[in-house]
Amino acid sequence: MNSDNMNGRRVMIVGGSSGMGLALAKLLVGEDARVHIAGRSAEKLAAAAEKLDAAAKPGQVTTSRVDIADEDSVKALLSDPVDHVVVTAADVNGAYFPIADFPVKSAWDVLGTKVIGPWLVAKHAARVMERGSITFTSGIAAYRPGPGSSVLATANGALEALARTLAVELAPIRVNVVSPGWVDTPIWDDLAGPAKHERLAAMAARLPAGRIGRPEDIALAFRAVLGNEFITGTTLHVEGGHRLV
Repeated sequence: MNSDNMNGRRVMIVGGSSGMGLALAKLLVGEDARVHIAGRSAEKLAAAAEKLDAAAKPGQVTTSRVDIADEDSVKALLSDPVDHVVVTAADVNGAYFPIADFPVKSAWDVLGTKVIGPWLVAKHAARVMERGSITFTSGIAAYRPGPGSSVLATANGALEALARTLAVELAPIRVNVVSPGWVDTPIWDDLAGPAKHERLAAMAARLPAGRIGRPEDIALAFRAVLGNEFITGTTLHVEGGHRLV
């Protein structure tokens, strides 16, 4: 089967109940992939499944709860064969503090979600995969950090190093990273609150692309990585030129 053909392929999206992960799930459902979305919130998973089921065939979309930082939870999630795994899970609540005030627990929580979690996913996914791909999500903070983002920038940089290492260790399974810039996702509801739209508009004016990213932009990047058997150990930047300014 052509690797670019997702018809019948088993794709797991950890963090697929909202934002970029949900956009990817919608794209893959339209290509007749078998999509499994996993996340921590049963409520969000149910809402996402309802949206996806409107365009899906019976049984095409399945869901399960997972705590990505808990090995038993991840092991249970990855008990059946899968062709592609994408990790978009991110929790930025408590991710921004000046280093002098950064609570150690908050730092560990960020690293658990952004680094240890993907590491656990790769560890257990490799046991149920023969080929296919594992794709992580880093972010612009690794390249254009700002005050208060010391742990998030560290996590994103570490994730990219992890992917390069696993691309060698787990071959022929391909391991890559998609690195988004500023994207209009529900995360900004928590970060900016009522000022979200004004803040995103100001950010858009700074980018060569002239706008903020959309979840669908990132979904297309994930899709390209999933379908190309010659991409491994690579970070694909989808950030509207943010690294240039």
